Amino acid sequence: MSAASSHVLAAVFETVLERQRTMPEKSYVAKLLRGGADAIGCKLAEETGEVIKAAREEGKQKLIRELADLYFHSLVLLAQQGATLQDVEAELAQRHGIGGLDEKAARKPKK
Repeated sequence: MSAASSHVLAAVFETVLERQRTMPEKSYVAKLLRGGADAIGCKLAEETGEVIKAAREEGKQKLIRELADLYFHSLVLLAQQGATLQDVEAELAQRHGIGGLDEKAARKPKK
């Protein structure tokens, strides 16, 4: 990821955090945050389906638009949960350089 693209994600996340602090009445982010993890999760599920459909049937530009929606709603969930982009980056950094199958096998089993 280029510095410019990570800067854009950070800037969008800062806007999400600002909406979380101020909770404006006419804000889509504030509306999602008021709905909590369930509302945001439903939106993420919807966007994930749209990403899959775009990848299968609708081409690169539609895929990019749908992935942008998915990223955005993921940022809203991060804020709602009190997590940050740095938390996600740290997790990815910890995994980077480890083969995907090896990394998955090393995870602790779910209870």
